[in-house]
Amino acid sequence: MDDKKKKQQEGNEEVKDKEAKKNESELLKQKIEELENQNKRILADYRNLEKRVDSQRRDWILEANKKLLLNLLPVLDTLILAEKHSKGDETLSLSVKQFLDILKGEGVEKIKTEGANFDPNLMDGIETIEGEEGKVIEEVRAGYSLYEKTLRPAQVKVGRQIKN
Repeated sequence: MDDKKKKQQEGNEEVKDKEAKKNESELLKQKIEELENQNKRILADYRNLEKRVDSQRRDWILEANKKLLLNLLPVLDTLILAEKHSKGDETLSLSVKQFLDILKGEGVEKIKTEGANFDPNLMDGIETIEGEEGKVIEEVRAGYSLYEKTLRPAQVKVGRQIKN
């Protein structure tokens, strides 16, 4: 009978060992899954950080460019004014065109105003004069946008109906 008990005990121990190994295997699988999920979260956080840093860097560069461009625009205004008053000076016209082409290459666009509806987001109305209601009649100073954001609003004269 001792042999029977021994075999039964050995069988019970084998079952217990199998269950222990199975439990240990389950625990290890759970731990692996937890670590994989943690790794995915860390990687996602890192990618988000990279995107945020890139975005901040672009914003800083854009802000620095904006300040420089705002300092250069009065020089362009002077060149354009000189071009208007010196008819036929091809050198000055070429310089203005080159200046505008360089600005365009950097994302600066002239705001179109002549004949357009007055837009307070893009234009400063400095005077109302007789003309079609709400239309830009004359541009006093050119306005510019930088990557579709207003860099400097245009100064315009806006039309309004004169009542008699």
